[in-house]
Amino acid sequence: MKNTVARGAVCAYDFSMTMLLEKTSILSKTKELCAAIAEDAQFQKLQNDVERFLADDSAKLQYQSVHEKGEELHHKQHAGVELGAAEIKAFEDARDALFDNRVAADFMDAQRTLEGIQKNIGKYVSMTLELGRVPTDEEIENANSGGCCGGGGGGTGCCG
Repeated sequence: MKNTVARGAVCAYDFSMTMLLEKTSILSKTKELCAAIAEDAQFQKLQNDVERFLADDSAKLQYQSVHEKGEELHHKQHAGVELGAAEIKAFEDARDALFDNRVAADFMDAQRTLEGIQKNIGKYVSMTLELGRVPTDEEIENANSGGCCGGGGGGTGCCG
C-alpha cells in the first residue's frame, strides 16, 4: 500500500512538472539549449572523437585492459597487498601506450570535457532552481571550488 501511495505521489509530481513545462517557455528554452549544444563545433568534434574510439576495436580493447588492470591494482592495494615493482611498471607501460594511442587519448579528453560540460550546465540549472535567479559567475566559481552555494552551503542564504 505504501509503495502505491509513493508511486502515486511521484506520478502526480511528474504530471505537475510536465504541466509546468508545457505552460511555460522552460521546455522550449531547454530544447534551444540542447540544439545549441548539438550544433556547437567543439561539441561535434568531441562527439566525433567518441565515435571514432567506439569504432576502433583495438583502442577499446587497449582502454578496457588498462582500466581493468588499474582496478585490479587498486583493489590489491586497498586490501593491503603490496604491489610488486614489475606489476606497477607493466601497468605504467600499458597506461603510457594507451596515452600514446591518439584515438584513445582523444576519447579520454573528450570524455573528460563532456563530463565537465554536463556538470557545469547542471550546476547552473541547480543553482537557478535553488536561488530563484541566474547565478553569477562568482557563485558558480564558489560552488565549483566547494564554496557555499551548492558546495555544501545548500543555499541557506550564504550567497544572497
